[in-house]
Amino acid sequence: MFDRAFGALLVALVVTAGSASAQNGAPAAKEPVSQGRPLSAWVADLKAAAPVVRNGAAYEIAGMGPAAVAAVPALIEALDDPIAAVRFPVTVALGEIGPAAEAAVPRLKQMMEEEFNDEIAAAARRAIRHIQPSAVAGP
Repeated sequence: MFDRAFGALLVALVVTAGSASAQNGAPAAKEPVSQGRPLSAWVADLKAAAPVVRNGAAYEIAGMGPAAVAAVPALIEALDDPIAAVRFPVTVALGEIGPAAEAAVPRLKQMMEEEFNDEIAAAARRAIRHIQPSAVAGP
């Protein structure tokens, strides 16, 4: 009788320990991945020295859509990139993230009014329409 009780206790202990370690070892939310690289790597690339790397990172983040919400603060910062070929895909990325990128709306509105590059100003407007349609009036 003792052997059966001990065996049952041992099995219960192993099962409980296994499920507890699985819960503790699992991340709360899985980081999105594009081309085998996690979002955090693409976000880091937004600060790379080469504009082509920053451009590519913004487009990869855009491709992740709403799952890339963690990139919003870095994308807002990247809206000030001196290279137009970087600012444009950053606006695209914010628009693809959608309503979760609401923190970017004030800066995007500023870009609509002050950006010298008409394509980027229009991209900022499109991004706002995807994020918070009520923030832009008219066509």
